[in-house]
Amino acid sequence: MTPPRVLTVAGSDSGGGAGIQADLKTMLALGVHGMSVVTAVTAQNSLGVQGAWELPADAVRAQYRSVVDDIGVQAVKTGMLASAELVRTVAGLIAATDAPAVVDPVGVSKHGDPLLAASALEAVRTELLPAATVATPNLDEVAQLTGVRVESEPDMRRAAAAVLEYGPRWVLIKGGHLAADAARTGGEMAADLLTDGSDEHWLRAPRYGNRHTHGTGCTLASAVACGLARGASVPEAVAAAKVYVTGAIAAGFALGGGIGPVDHGWDLARGASGA
Repeated sequence: MTPPRVLTVAGSDSGGGAGIQADLKTMLALGVHGMSVVTAVTAQNSLGVQGAWELPADAVRAQYRSVVDDIGVQAVKTGMLASAELVRTVAGLIAATDAPAVVDPVGVSKHGDPLLAASALEAVRTELLPAATVATPNLDEVAQLTGVRVESEPDMRRAAAAVLEYGPRWVLIKGGHLAADAARTGGEMAADLLTDGSDEHWLRAPRYGNRHTHGTGCTLASAVACGLARGASVPEAVAAAKVYVTGAIAAGFALGGGIGPVDHGWDLARGASGA
């Protein structure tokens, strides 16, 4: 039986922790068939991004059409798009595809290296976000796109409203960079907010001290796309993705001399060991 098919449209991470590589690992772990459209190539390791080269829009369009027109997709996930031209190209492609789209508006790498040209921000706001079923910005990306600075959980509602103004059906504000409010949560918890403007879901999970979190955003967005491809509702897909990425963060491991990746196969390894 053919498994659900999910297409990632993103950049390549030569270190294997984020980008296309993280997306495909997540898809394999979650039982879907992963396919890819490479938008950019990076020279990247645990210490940072040493170089990035975007592909021509024609090459991105050709990859996308090749996959979608023959194989078909049940969900699309976008990541690093680099330039305004690529943002506009991909936005047009996913808007014309009859499948849910998870948009991770990647702006900077885990190490703070820019992955999106400043000139592309308006295209993200006006063309890419309106095509999204779910947008998954972190707090830095929220500030970059909307100007809203999140310093507390109540601010996350303002952030969500600001992103929703650009047209995605749902937004998931990722609070991983927000210091936990121990008095409210009863401990060190990481909170995310999912909302469509009326239906609101708070997702909480333990905040681990593990510094090896490279690829977290890519992994979460890909996991959401996997759930949607399987027919789950947006809240169901996001809740399951939160569980998966929390386990991957807890199992993150050292690699090289800097920040290591999350472990995309953590649940597979647990099953193999009989744990």
